Amino acid sequence: MRSVGLTYWDSPFVNFRDFAFSEAGGHGYRWVQVKRFRLPAEPAGDRELLAGLIAHPEFRDLYDGSGIWQESRHGRWWADRIGPEAYVPVDAEAAVGVVREWAGGLGPVPDALDERLDEAVYEPVRRATGRYVLGELPEDARHDHVPVHIEFHELVLVDRTLGVLSLVVAADD
Repeated sequence: MRSVGLTYWDSPFVNFRDFAFSEAGGHGYRWVQVKRFRLPAEPAGDRELLAGLIAHPEFRDLYDGSGIWQESRHGRWWADRIGPEAYVPVDAEAAVGVVREWAGGLGPVPDALDERLDEAVYEPVRRATGRYVLGELPEDARHDHVPVHIEFHELVLVDRTLGVLSLVVAADD
């Protein structure tokens, strides 16, 4: 399978601490980061796009505030243990459900945050032509760096209409 070149575009960040929860600490140190890439001009299948994402330097991020690493780590995992086959196709309802269930896991989500999640995640999910969730990885795929996240959820959205691939990570610190 060929790996296609994706062009990194931007990385919107939704920090739950920026919103007024009814209880102190209701934000649970949760956040959503969306890394967006422009699709290549040359047509490619979704699995080729996933391979291109995995090969991109922006994929190698521990999501612990240390930034992009040149090492082969992605979130909790060794990046070289993640292949396109690790991403499972899901429909829009299931993809939205992953983030919505996690976001509401500590109680009601403030309306302003729900609106921001709709703009940053739910609408792009509904608009996408392909949606994938990172499936279960074997225990030996976990790297040796100390884990910081209690929960870590990952979606990949392919929007051929807008020409954008989005890597959505929803986690906590």
